[in-house]
Amino acid sequence: MSDSVETPQGGNKRVALLIALLALTLAFSEIGGKNAEQEAVAKNIEASNLWAFFQAKTIRGTTVRTATEALEVELAGVTDEAARQRLTKRIESWKQTVARYDSEPETNEGRKELAARAKAAEAQRDIAAARDDKFDIASGLIQIAIVISSAAIITGVGLLAATGGLLGLTGIALMALAQFAPTALF
Repeated sequence: MSDSVETPQGGNKRVALLIALLALTLAFSEIGGKNAEQEAVAKNIEASNLWAFFQAKTIRGTTVRTATEALEVELAGVTDEAARQRLTKRIESWKQTVARYDSEPETNEGRKELAARAKAAEAQRDIAAARDDKFDIASGLIQIAIVISSAAIITGVGLLAATGGLLGLTGIALMALAQFAPTALF
C-alpha cells in the first residue's frame, strides 16, 4: 500500500480546467452585474433629481404666472401712467421668467430640457437594469455549470461535464447579450 495520492486522469484534468474557466467567467459575470446594478442605481438617482428640479421649475413658473395674472388685473385699475409703465415692465419681466422656466436651452435647465434629460436617464437606467438581470441569470447558469462539472470529477460521468460546459456557454452567451444587446430577448 502506498501513501501517495493518485494523480487525476486526463479527463479529470480537462474537467478541472473547465471548472477553472467557468470560475473565471463567473467572476467576469459578477463584475458586469455589479457594474450594471450600480449604473442602474446612479441613473435612477439622476432621473429622480432631474424630475425634482422639473417639479421645482413647474412650481416656480406657476407662482410667477399667477403673480403675473394678478398684476395684470391690478393694471386694469391703475390710471397713473408712470405706475402703469412700472407694472407693465414688471409683467413683461415675469412673462420672460416664466418662458425661461419652460425652456432654457443655453443652460439646459428649462422644464422642457429637464424632462428630456430625465427621460434619457430613465432610459439608461432601464438598459442598465436589463443588463444586470442578464448578468444575474448568466452568473446563476455558470454557478450551476461549476457544480455539475464538479460532479463529473466525482462520478466520472462525462455527460455531466458536457452539460456543465453547455450551461457555461449559455452563460457566456447571456453575458455577451447583456453587454451588447441588453434589451434583447427579455
